Amino acid sequence: MAGEFGDPLVELDLRALYLTDLSLFGCTYQDDAVFENLVSYIERGEIRLVVVRAYPLREIGRVQEQFLAKNFTGKLALIPPG
Repeated sequence: MAGEFGDPLVELDLRALYLTDLSLFGCTYQDDAVFENLVSYIERGEIRLVVVRAYPLREIGRVQEQFLAKNFTGKLALIPPG
């Protein structure tokens, strides 16, 4: 993974990219309509957020450790005190 949550530099054998006919896309900006469409997909239940686990806010250190381990797919949630 590279970018905001990964390392800014990655090692990539370009042959693996072009010999398997893969495409690489990147983006730093989306039109407002993209976000509006995303929200409508969520509202219709076409896209659902995958929450791996929810933790109370007081366990933020534990959540940071799990986040850095990168051994899950989905989101970690922090629940503020009620």
